[in-house]
Amino acid sequence: MQHFWIIGGGKFGLKAAKELCKANPSDQITLVEHEKTVCRQIRKLGYQTVCMDGLQYLDRHLISAHYPDWIVPAIPLHVAYEWIRAKMSARYVIEGITVPNDLVTALPNPINGEIGQLYISIADFKCPESCPEPDEICTYTGKPRSMILHEFLKSIQLKDFKSVVIRSHQLAPGVGGYKPEALFEALKEIKATRAPLMISTACSCHGVVNAFKYSAS
Repeated sequence: MQHFWIIGGGKFGLKAAKELCKANPSDQITLVEHEKTVCRQIRKLGYQTVCMDGLQYLDRHLISAHYPDWIVPAIPLHVAYEWIRAKMSARYVIEGITVPNDLVTALPNPINGEIGQLYISIADFKCPESCPEPDEICTYTGKPRSMILHEFLKSIQLKDFKSVVIRSHQLAPGVGGYKPEALFEALKEIKATRAPLMISTACSCHGVVNAFKYSAS
């Protein structure tokens, strides 16, 4: 049995819960959702539910690199970045910055988010919801991928700028997530440098990026 925390109980969070239950009904799934009406609806479906802000829940309860087994972000925020920012804010001043233009032009199909994040994808089409994310061939086109996105992001090297990547693994069709240890490792890597940083969460095809710098408070 594996334990999953799904951050967000809306359309995508509920879809993730259903797909994970379908894959292995014995797994333990906790949905974290802040809207009380949504929480009531989720509970009626039989899911374990925590009714509070998902980012606050992670900040308060994610204290081990070994529990839960997986975190599934399902809210329109860069959850990994927000968790890292919360963990560092007590000792450091965190300042969001713009991803450098020479890097943006190298990223596939970048789209600006509403609060500083950058969404990227090697696909310029809508991917099938049931895509199994095969290693080399795109399910939609039948052709080799132009790149493995999480590997490309990790390989980026810019002067005075560090790239930190959290890989998202496919846990069920259309459901991606990462282990807590990936967050703790990223936090450790970030604290080991004073350079401006680009932090990404990405699978083979899609990702979300934030850039920031920090200094002692």
